[in-house]
Amino acid sequence: MIKSNYIFRNKYMKQHTLVSLFSGAGGMDLGFKNAGYEILWANDFDEDATITYKNNIGDHITLGDIIQIPSDDIPDDPDVIIGGFPCQGFSVANTNRSMDDKRNFLYKQMLRIIEDKNPKIFVAENVKGLCSMENGNVIEMIQKDFESLGYKVNMKLLNATDYGVPQNRQRIVIMGNRINVKNRFPKKTHCEKKSQKSLLERENNLKEYVTTKEAIGYLSDVKLSYNPIEVNGKMIYNHMASTNVSDKFWKRKHNVSQEEICDYLKYWRDKSGWSVKGLDDHFGYKYTAGHWFRKDNNSGTIPSPEDWWELKKLLKFDDKYDKAVTELEEKEIVYEQSLRITNWDRPSDTITATGPEIHVNKKRRLSARECAILQSFPDDFIFHGSLSSMYRQIGNAVPVLLAQKIAESTIDMLNEE
Repeated sequence: MIKSNYIFRNKYMKQHTLVSLFSGAGGMDLGFKNAGYEILWANDFDEDATITYKNNIGDHITLGDIIQIPSDDIPDDPDVIIGGFPCQGFSVANTNRSMDDKRNFLYKQMLRIIEDKNPKIFVAENVKGLCSMENGNVIEMIQKDFESLGYKVNMKLLNATDYGVPQNRQRIVIMGNRINVKNRFPKKTHCEKKSQKSLLERENNLKEYVTTKEAIGYLSDVKLSYNPIEVNGKMIYNHMASTNVSDKFWKRKHNVSQEEICDYLKYWRDKSGWSVKGLDDHFGYKYTAGHWFRKDNNSGTIPSPEDWWELKKLLKFDDKYDKAVTELEEKEIVYEQSLRITNWDRPSDTITATGPEIHVNKKRRLSARECAILQSFPDDFIFHGSLSSMYRQIGNAVPVLLAQKIAESTIDMLNEE
């Protein structure tokens, strides 16, 4: 009798609903969809990512800046809201923490929508570094802000490799609920090789980590192609890669002080009447030109030779630093992320949004498809855009399998309610 009632409840149980913010190409969304969620609405401002999302997940994604999207445009009463808000520039120095501070507090937009839509659960994902920003004060501030909305909030550092993803990728997951249940994080399903397992891990019958070779080894000698190719009876898409594996780079020939250049450029800018915003608009940058006139917090930069010559036309400065800034020479890279060869007999290092690591064959970098596999995207998930755009979309994503495990935990919470 108990069993039949259980079947009846599950057969007619309402499908759980979801709103997604900062969705990107949809790694987290696909994981929640695979777990059984209905995605009502999603949003991102990267056009290539939204096209990728529409082609693979659904038309419910909206292209646009979340700051400009009113809450009324977002469906009401979702069970869950998810999002991986950007974390660049966080600071607790601004005690007012205004909602209008677009640079530092995009997570405030997530707060705004959670407050307006009142979901039962929210899940936010971010980089491990968020935990240590400003000696832990930033993550403490974020937790208090979410708690102020009436949610019970917990955080946990999860590693994707513990859940069957062939990649060592640590991320902080912030979870909150207002339904008076315990926030549940997924239990580990994988661990290191059996010989290295702890007694507890052996008792829990955990599987071994998936290695890079196990995941992408079959593509090692497959020719790169912009067109779909058939490998071992299945179609492979986006198997294209950068072939730049050079161990040299161009660097300034002369030592030059950024502080000196900053003061110099500020003097000539004031003299010329150009504003920082005007220079940004002229160069087609966003907040970039300002770094040429800044020397606080080690955030200032020296213009590239190309930008230097263009600045000289605009500000009409003299020749004092021309040679120091613009003369370059080729130097060998002693050690750099760009020269690392990917792991092979263990899970890969973290897939980033910039250039991927060099393949073990040393002929090329990992292809977009190989990176997607290491992020646990399915083979038929096709990315849109240039190669650099694909790398960015894949590197910014939440591994699909990790997202699915998190989603299954939230379903347990909703069912408990």
